[in-house]
Amino acid sequence: MSLLSASLLGIDFASPLMNASGVCCRYNEELDAMLASDAGSLITKSCTLLPREGNPEPRYTATALGSINSMGLPNEGYEYYLDYAVKHDYAKKPLFMSVAGLSLEDNMAMLTAIREAKLPAIVELNLSCPNVPGKPQIAYDFEAMESMLEAASRVWAQPFGVKMPPYFDIAHFDEAAAILNRHPLVKFITCINSIGNALVIDIERESVVIKPKDGFGGIGGDYVLPTALANVNAFFRRCPDKQVIGCGGVKSGAEVFMHLLAGASLVQVGTALQEEGCGIFARLNAELAEILQRKGYRSLEEVRGKLRTL
Repeated sequence: MSLLSASLLGIDFASPLMNASGVCCRYNEELDAMLASDAGSLITKSCTLLPREGNPEPRYTATALGSINSMGLPNEGYEYYLDYAVKHDYAKKPLFMSVAGLSLEDNMAMLTAIREAKLPAIVELNLSCPNVPGKPQIAYDFEAMESMLEAASRVWAQPFGVKMPPYFDIAHFDEAAAILNRHPLVKFITCINSIGNALVIDIERESVVIKPKDGFGGIGGDYVLPTALANVNAFFRRCPDKQVIGCGGVKSGAEVFMHLLAGASLVQVGTALQEEGCGIFARLNAELAEILQRKGYRSLEEVRGKLRTL
């Protein structure tokens, strides 16, 4: 076992790092680049039942503190990613499949097809798509979330995870965690998706910077790190029988270490991966290893969830 070895659902990973769904994952060529990188695993683009072009361009813009996007779930349809998953070499790296149907029925149809393929792929059910116009996020509708998890547990009938939007109120942490804890097949929680409905303004053009939704979009990068860490730690504390995947604000080994301290078992990279490319994983692994060695840690498990309070 190496210093950076990680584990989720009893599966071993050479590194805790992976892409966030939405980045470097729409096309087979991007997924192959992730497979060839120093990431420990990879995840497919959040897929819908049928292919989607997504929102009009420009729909992603890098900013001084991260990024803003309103992508609208552009993807090639679940059959494209299922075909990739069938051909994937699981001996090289574990593969996650992200499922983000536009209805409960769509999600159940996709989960049924993936289940019947009998693959070792890990499913992450995306409950936090903020960029589909007119569609509320399931995870902000607790009744809908309960219904979705009941149906997914029945249809999938094996361990899976959920991708969550950020919560900002202690009462919402409590209620969301109580729902998740009622569903034992939900084995991991990915926190967080982008913070939705932000607005970035270019003062020279006196304009918004993305086209969809009059410029409103989800922000990632430096903006979201403290919120991401709070959500990781909140669910780590409240869901002791589940694991957490951290996502948000990772651009160096330091942020990876913070996510691990907060309770993350694996850590996803979004905005920084979009800007730097798949070579980022070699740098992040090296920076994380340096921090661990400097502090005298011998494994990630010695760090995970060991955040001190005052």
